[in-house]
Amino acid sequence: MSNREFSRRRFLQGSVIAGIGVTFAPLGSRAFAALFEAQVTTAPLPWYTAAGQARGRIDGVAKACGAKVFARDIRAQDMPGWPQQQGHALLLKATRADHLYQGLDLSVLSAELQPDRVVTAADLVKDGIAWPESHGPDPFLPEGQVPMFIGHPVALLIWHDFERYRQAKTILKRDQRAILYGAKAELYQRDPYGSFRFVRVGGATPFEPDTFSSLKDSMLFPLIRARKPAWGQGKLDGDLTEQGLFYAERMQQQLAAPPDDWLVFDERYSSQSVEPAALEADNGNGWYDAQTKTLHFVVATQCPFEVAEQTAHMLAPSSFAVAKLNMHPGYTVGYGSKDNNIFVFYAALAAMYGGGIPVRLANDRYEQFQSGIKRHPFDMHYQLAVNKQDHSFQIFRAHMDVDGGGRINYSPSVAAVGATAAQSIYYLPQSDLAATAYHSRGVEAGSMRGYGTLQTMAATEMMVDEVAERLGLDAIELRQKNVFKSGMKNTQGAIPAGALRIDEILDKAAQHEIWKTRDARKQRFEQEDPDHYYGVGFAICQKDFGTGSESPMASLEFSAEGRVKLRHIAIDMGTGMATAQALLAADYLGQPAHEIKTGETEWAELALTTSGNPYLISQAEQDAALKNPRWVGKLASPSSATNSAYYSGHATREAARLLFNHGLWPAALSIWGQGIQGGLANPYVVRREDAHWVEGKLTAAGLPPLPFALLAHKAHELGLVTGVSVHGFNRWSWAEAEFDIDGARERVPLDAVALKYGDGADAAKQKRMSQHGFHLLDRVSVHYPDTQLNNAMVTYYSPVATLVEVKVNKGSGAARVLNHHSWLECGRVIVPELVLGQLEGGVAMGIGHALLEEMPRYEGGPGEGSWNFNRYQLPRAKDCAVWTQTAEILPPLSPSDPAKGIAEVVMIPVVGAIVNAVAHATGKRLRDLPLTPARIKEALHG
Repeated sequence: MSNREFSRRRFLQGSVIAGIGVTFAPLGSRAFAALFEAQVTTAPLPWYTAAGQARGRIDGVAKACGAKVFARDIRAQDMPGWPQQQGHALLLKATRADHLYQGLDLSVLSAELQPDRVVTAADLVKDGIAWPESHGPDPFLPEGQVPMFIGHPVALLIWHDFERYRQAKTILKRDQRAILYGAKAELYQRDPYGSFRFVRVGGATPFEPDTFSSLKDSMLFPLIRARKPAWGQGKLDGDLTEQGLFYAERMQQQLAAPPDDWLVFDERYSSQSVEPAALEADNGNGWYDAQTKTLHFVVATQCPFEVAEQTAHMLAPSSFAVAKLNMHPGYTVGYGSKDNNIFVFYAALAAMYGGGIPVRLANDRYEQFQSGIKRHPFDMHYQLAVNKQDHSFQIFRAHMDVDGGGRINYSPSVAAVGATAAQSIYYLPQSDLAATAYHSRGVEAGSMRGYGTLQTMAATEMMVDEVAERLGLDAIELRQKNVFKSGMKNTQGAIPAGALRIDEILDKAAQHEIWKTRDARKQRFEQEDPDHYYGVGFAICQKDFGTGSESPMASLEFSAEGRVKLRHIAIDMGTGMATAQALLAADYLGQPAHEIKTGETEWAELALTTSGNPYLISQAEQDAALKNPRWVGKLASPSSATNSAYYSGHATREAARLLFNHGLWPAALSIWGQGIQGGLANPYVVRREDAHWVEGKLTAAGLPPLPFALLAHKAHELGLVTGVSVHGFNRWSWAEAEFDIDGARERVPLDAVALKYGDGADAAKQKRMSQHGFHLLDRVSVHYPDTQLNNAMVTYYSPVATLVEVKVNKGSGAARVLNHHSWLECGRVIVPELVLGQLEGGVAMGIGHALLEEMPRYEGGPGEGSWNFNRYQLPRAKDCAVWTQTAEILPPLSPSDPAKGIAEVVMIPVVGAIVNAVAHATGKRLRDLPLTPARIKEALHG
């Protein structure tokens, strides 16, 4: 989750932003069909069974044969109409954050290796480049200033050919004399990126109204004094902030002087900086055609609309007089690191200063470690009061400092999300959760998988395990006594969606053979292997999915021959999203889509506009939306791993539902009703809710099954709805609107709908399809969720639990995972194999975080440009127990359960489980990650 704070302006496909015409031509679009056929995802063989189950990924053959085209694969010669010559660029970076930068000395390069163009801060000022405010200040460090962080770029160097670039880059990598430093200086300082506090005092029971909470009352924000948050004094009769502080101070006093029957836990935890290690490093390739004033830009991003908008605003006031931006997004992968990434704007600059030559800016692995977005280090102070008699949690107080590195990125929202996630699976009658994100001279941290929740929930699980030990209680039993149940409120005072099935998972874990026999297994193992300690650990968490500002788009249509095509705005970043979305169409169409286009940016049929901040849609804007049926709360969301199944799936399913209700179902009734007196359907009562698809054929109330192809042909013949494009908006609840759909008024959880009618449509219907072949409907009414729901921070959760066996070498302190078993509840499972793949990959990432992955934050760290995988240790198969791991996915409560986002939560509980297992093995509690051999050895022998 990431409460992203971007200003939304009018944005249309093929429209004008800040005076620059913007168009998209994705690498899989019609413009590139001859070169990149695989971008339109279609399988050469049937990829699903008659029952609508996937035999394999729809893009499996393309992936296995290397046909999926990533932005990093593109060179100038691959792009139609581009010059064939390919230029290359690199960023020079200052690596000493405590000295003034004095300029460049490129004499370390011979005359023939000198760059063709050098771009500095002075050039950006001279040429009027308006660097995106959210990524400022100082994209290039001006001379005479101290760097904001280690690795602060000072210049962009461009060569018009590869060989000179390659040789020069090799020299500049090993010779640091090109950057001149002056006098020693104080480190750069600025106010915190953001500071938040969530205070809740519940009612007499979990189900009664709160005394105070963020949702009911307000989140709390401090004043900033001496670069630290200053919270002031609490007053019960003061404003909402003062009231919240009153209750927070009362909690602190209770923790300082607790009743005799309370146990108060008070410890600190820390979590390290982590490299995402995405297969595709940051990259971009662009060509500025000065003759037509057009920037052609191939970009690796999870959020093409945001990149286009910010790039246009960056270049609009410049002396380049850019008239048009033609952007080409491609497949990409990044575990969040391609979201809100500053690198794309450096790549755009490289194109602008290329002198008419296409220029590619692409990190190698050293550069990716040096400047790529990292996971935030957290320092956490946790206090938990527990009643010794009934073992119920009374107060949870968590105050945390978050290291955001040298640029702001998403650090404010990561801090806020991390704080609210610290609750994990527990009901807390009173809580005070605060987080502050600080600037540091470290590498920029941002939207990496987990988004702050891994750090805080892993610590919560370590805490609960240790509390159980202090109480002399089984650790799962303590969790069962405090588990969050359906209808209870979270630490913001919001009631999560649907049934919370955490207690089911805890019951299963408590009965698992490894957990029940852990002490006997420990004794037996250590007798057989006296060189190692053996331990079992358990952890569980539930993670939010979504941002509170989600806006999916999808389009489904079928031909008269029965071929189904799906277009979707979401980008498949390796999660299998294309396969899952294609399968979701079968819910209402009886068969998956034959073809799917992902990362689709061409939505001319919807012709939508937006404005303002999507988190703060005012009543005036909502009133305006009633008058302007083209206005929506937000145009498009960045793609992320956890918004595909639920949010993206919502658009796919709603499009399919409308297509069925207004196309296939009336076609079926027409066929069944043929003949005198209403045909064979007349003797029966035939209702829409009785419809069922059986092996691709539609039947209802005992009527003959109809093949999809026959229904599609009839729908086209009758001029019924044969194509639907939709847009939705979610702020922890879906926006709803009323539309007149083919003669029937219907209220749907969407805020924009466009229809396409079949080949046999009459002249009046044909005339309505004037918006790029679609009939764009006017809303009759619309309702957007209350902005107060922003304070809920989350209402959608997915839970995962993991049980781990470890061994710890008594001499070296090295810990090794022997086995792990996970339980996952994700609602309706679309493709079980993809869910298990996400789980297995997530567990591997969690193991790396818990045991292996670590870098110094500052000096000696990756910002100096000397780090690569020779120094950074990722988990391998031997570290992950790949041959012994097992998992169980809880079946849905019913076929109508929604699918939940799980791609982030799967990596979290294994972290706490490993730490708890090491504690069981060694008898030592460690609270700083990762648990390196040196840390464990020190605990054992120190």
